[in-house]
Amino acid sequence: MLDQSIKSSSIMIHFSVLTDPRKPRNQLYSVYDLISTTILATLCAADDYYSISLWAKANLGWLQSVGICEEGAPSHDTYERFFKFLDPEIFRECFMGWTQAIAQSYNGVLAIDGKTLCNSGDHSQDPIHMVSAFAADNSLILGQLKCKNKGQELETIQRLIKVLDIKGAIVTIDAAGCHKVVIEQIRNKEGDYLIALKGNQGNLHAEVTNFFEQALVVTAQEANCDFWSSEEKGRGRHEIREVWTTEDLSWLPQKDDWRDLRSLVCLRLTKTVKGKQSQETRYYISNLPAEAEKLAKAARNHWSVENNLHWQLDVTYREDLSRVRKGHGAENLSVVRRATLNLLKEDKVTKVGMKNRRLKAGWDRQYLLSLIGVK
Repeated sequence: MLDQSIKSSSIMIHFSVLTDPRKPRNQLYSVYDLISTTILATLCAADDYYSISLWAKANLGWLQSVGICEEGAPSHDTYERFFKFLDPEIFRECFMGWTQAIAQSYNGVLAIDGKTLCNSGDHSQDPIHMVSAFAADNSLILGQLKCKNKGQELETIQRLIKVLDIKGAIVTIDAAGCHKVVIEQIRNKEGDYLIALKGNQGNLHAEVTNFFEQALVVTAQEANCDFWSSEEKGRGRHEIREVWTTEDLSWLPQKDDWRDLRSLVCLRLTKTVKGKQSQETRYYISNLPAEAEKLAKAARNHWSVENNLHWQLDVTYREDLSRVRKGHGAENLSVVRRATLNLLKEDKVTKVGMKNRRLKAGWDRQYLLSLIGVK
């Protein structure tokens, strides 16, 4: 039966362990009713409690035919109460268990980066800041954790690494994660690292900057560096990426302070947009060999989190416009968005963008079912 197929789909199985946070007198609709309709409605372009409830009402006949919402369609107040009180830690554990099950292994770049849910705060509370782990090679969100505030990312990064299987992955993090404790943690879990280096590591940053400023005025061979460059043109934009890497660290006073430090990286990005040129230089540290092309592509893959995750959440899901604020609602709905984005990205056949995939899911019930693994 179709209702059993939906219940046995991978995502529904992993979220089925949730316990109802509501008082017994408010449990007319089951946890399964609320979670399943939220996932299905969100796939169909519903983005808040009102639109989720409206979708459930509009599709009630079909939902009841597959064993969902037999007591009727929940109101927006019911969804709000449920997600407001639902324990976000348990909800995230369900999400991360499911994502790691479908990802199986990810030996490529694992980008860790933060994003603020802009409208989740008001005069009484700061906006929520989420730190996500994004498997760049298969474009999947593997996990996320709420950060107390943007200035406390380090602790959240450590917590996220702790619960992820990173063996064999190249973990990339911006300068917020450039700390010895993070690198120690990555290596203890048999992961590799490529970490951005900025002024928060004053002496190390100064030494690396000074080395590459001198290296860049001579040939790569003279500077004992490996070199790689790439060039891209299109739509009035011209981009040149030049990368220098070195394993010659004999001159570096801090070389033994950082676990398994093997190579330093300098990436110079020159952009010309509509005739205006800008240049930016970034530095990285890594335990990997000084292979300029490989490290350049790993650094580039880290920034794919901006286009393939943050941009999708803002444009496809309008996350920054969401005004859900009460209780744990904003945090829990952010998990739903990331879970359904993973489902949409798993579709390798439909050659349209995420926004149009959501629209198609709303128009084509068979396509909607295929997204959750029901054939």
